[in-house]
Amino acid sequence: MSTYASIISGPAAVIDTTLSPRPHRVIDDEEDAESVFHYVETASDRVGIGALTAKLAGHRIAIIGLGGSGSYILDMLAKTPVAEIRLFDPDEFLQHNAFRAPGAPSLDDLRDAPLKVDYFAAIYSRMHRGITAVPKAIAAETIDLLEGIHFAFLSLDAGEAKAALVEWLHARRVGFVDIGMGLELGEQGLSGILRVTTSTLESMTKASQHNRIPLAGGGAGDIYASNIQVADLNALNAVLAVIKWKKLCGFYCDLEREHHSTYTLDGNMLLNEDQS
Repeated sequence: MSTYASIISGPAAVIDTTLSPRPHRVIDDEEDAESVFHYVETASDRVGIGALTAKLAGHRIAIIGLGGSGSYILDMLAKTPVAEIRLFDPDEFLQHNAFRAPGAPSLDDLRDAPLKVDYFAAIYSRMHRGITAVPKAIAAETIDLLEGIHFAFLSLDAGEAKAALVEWLHARRVGFVDIGMGLELGEQGLSGILRVTTSTLESMTKASQHNRIPLAGGGAGDIYASNIQVADLNALNAVLAVIKWKKLCGFYCDLEREHHSTYTLDGNMLLNEDQS
C-alpha cells in the first residue's frame, strides 16, 4: 500500500510539497468498550511489540505519593494498558511542584491550588480511562483503600506510615518498588544517590531490611531523604522504577534479576544488588 500511495501521490507532491497521502488521522477507541485508552494505542504494533505490551494489561497499580518522582511514574504508566492506576496523595499542587513534575501548568492552575491527585488525574484521564484519584494519605484508617491492587510504587518519605504500608503489602504478598533520592550540595555542585528497591514474593525478606528500605527517621541525616529535588533526577528515579516493573512483567529482558539498585550521580554509576 505504501508503494501504491507513493506512485499516486508523487506527481501531486511535485506541484505542492505540503501534500501527503498520510494524514495521520487520530483513531478513537469508542468501538472497543474494553480498552483502557480513549484512542487506539498505535505505537506498539507499529514497531512489532504488541504482544509484549499486552503483558502489562489487566494490572491494577497504586502510586503512593505524587511528588516529583511519583508524577513521572504516572506519566509513564498512563501510556501502558494497565487496568487501573490508583493515585494516593493528600497534598495540593503548588508552585514549587510545577518545577519538578511533568508538563507545564498554567498560572491559573497554580492559583487554584488543586489537590495533586485531582490535577494529575484530570490530565492523564484524557488518555487513560482507569485513573482513580484518592486524596488521602496512607494511614491505619485508610490503608484498606489499597485493596485489590496488584503492584505498588512507593514514592513517599520514611516514617510510621511507610512502615505500616510495607507491612500491609508484605502481608498480602503484593509486590512493590520503593524509590528514594538523596542529594547533597557541595563546592563542585550537587552529588548524591538514587535508589530503586523492589519487593517481590521471592525477595520480601531482603526488601524489608532497614538498610534497603528506610522505614523510620528521615530528614537531613538520611541520605535518601534530602529535601533537594531536581526534575531530571526525579524523572530518572521514576524511569528506573518503571523499567524494573516492566522487567517483572516480562516486557523487558531481565538477566540479572536485581531487586536493589543505586545510581551514583558524580560517577554516573549504576550498581545492582540482591539478585535472585
